[in-house]
Amino acid sequence: MDEALSGAAEPDAYTLLPEGEVRRALASRNLTFTLLAPPYPVAGVGALRVLRVIERDGAADLVAGYDRYERLAPQDGAPAEAAPPGAAPSP
Repeated sequence: MDEALSGAAEPDAYTLLPEGEVRRALASRNLTFTLLAPPYPVAGVGALRVLRVIERDGAADLVAGYDRYERLAPQDGAPAEAAPPGAAPSP
């Protein structure tokens, strides 16, 4: 097995690897998972990649994010979401 995928690798060795590969490599540990996403409705596009692994007491916390995100249009009748900081105003 590749050293980057062995359970004994340093946590930084997992950075930007596909989430599924990291989850399989760390299957012997208790895992928690956090998905980073913008604070407005989006769909993740591309690969889901591990951004950080935090190891403690034989467990691992995975933080992951998609390659990019596409903003979703508000549903009819739903309140409009606030624009993210730095976004251009709507016409």
